Amino acid sequence: MGQGRLPARLGLACCLLLLLEGSGGLGGRGPPRGPGEEEQGSVAEGGPWGRARYEAVKKHLGAVGAVSKQYWQYLACKVWQEGCEEEQEEEEAVPGPGWSLPLMGQDYLEILSTWYCSFGKCCKTGDCRIVNNITGLEADLNRQLHGQHLAKEVIVRAVQGFLQSPRPQKALVLSFHGWSGTGKNFVARMLASHLYRDGVKSECVRVFISLFHFPHHKYLDSYEAQLKKQISETMQLCKQSLFIFDEAEKLHFRLLDAIKPFMAHYDNKGQVDYRRSIFLFLSNLGGNTINEVALDFWRAGRAREEISMEFLEQQLRLELLEPAENAYIRSHLLKENLIDFFVPFLPLEYHHVKLCARDAFLARGLPYTEAALDEVARMMAFVPKEEKLFSAQGCKSVSQRINYFLP
Repeated sequence: MGQGRLPARLGLACCLLLLLEGSGGLGGRGPPRGPGEEEQGSVAEGGPWGRARYEAVKKHLGAVGAVSKQYWQYLACKVWQEGCEEEQEEEEAVPGPGWSLPLMGQDYLEILSTWYCSFGKCCKTGDCRIVNNITGLEADLNRQLHGQHLAKEVIVRAVQGFLQSPRPQKALVLSFHGWSGTGKNFVARMLASHLYRDGVKSECVRVFISLFHFPHHKYLDSYEAQLKKQISETMQLCKQSLFIFDEAEKLHFRLLDAIKPFMAHYDNKGQVDYRRSIFLFLSNLGGNTINEVALDFWRAGRAREEISMEFLEQQLRLELLEPAENAYIRSHLLKENLIDFFVPFLPLEYHHVKLCARDAFLARGLPYTEAALDEVARMMAFVPKEEKLFSAQGCKSVSQRINYFLP
């Protein structure tokens, strides 16, 4: 046992023992009292604590020293996953039903182990730091993601349904599409932060950027081997993994085909279960089709919130299936229907850019005025040339532009 973890473990053990003894968890009774002990406890003796409190503390410290090996092993096994095999061997050697903490003690142990795990990794895998906070995800999407009613609805429903499924048939595969700056990367990282305590830094999350991680086609054989190895190792480490592929349209189709088995329906032949993984593909493909639909609705005097997922996803699929030199078409992801949801990100309008500017000011703790937000929005380029309706860069670079307003 490492010296650095010993004080924390002793402190946790003391807390558990105090709680258990106070509740009768260790045998169903509090510490035994001698004749006249209650009467003595009412008289303050021996300094500010009084003799009664002194004796109580002494008893608890004695209890820590005398705690049985079984209780310590149970605690270590449940919190740090150490000594479990020894405990099992001892249980098998003892006749009768298996030994366990009383019900009250188990409740306290669960509370304390959760508290301990919140400060650091308490197990050999990253699983103990999975949080799956769908409520927080939905709240943050509603508060921070602007102009994307379709993305909010699809992502929350898809992820929530997947996580609640006891036996999913395959990994969840989402493909984000839209212009640059519309929120694809922002949502991917937000999703990671609400599924894992450590966000994108979690050992259960891997982020791949096409031109950064796989820049040269002449090394495709090496890239294929490395990619499959990294995904397989992450899945072995974590029961629930998240893989994010940014600039997915620039991935070579051989790399997409190499990871296809991890997203296909589970055949139950291998030792690693792929079904609890989530794959996110972020792509600018389909952005023109999405923008045309949004523009048509605006010209017809209809609100963008009237755009339905069924209509837009159908249009998006048609564009992606058109003959073109891109990895999606040449890979088997579309042909074999491995992508579960195509998530469209709509182009952002002037008032959406103002909301992004407001968020940027708030994130840096800076005051702002409506005039300042308008000025930031006017710095952005808007298209088409006639209507000037959509921000050509979405909200990208908004946070840098508020530097003009710093003193």
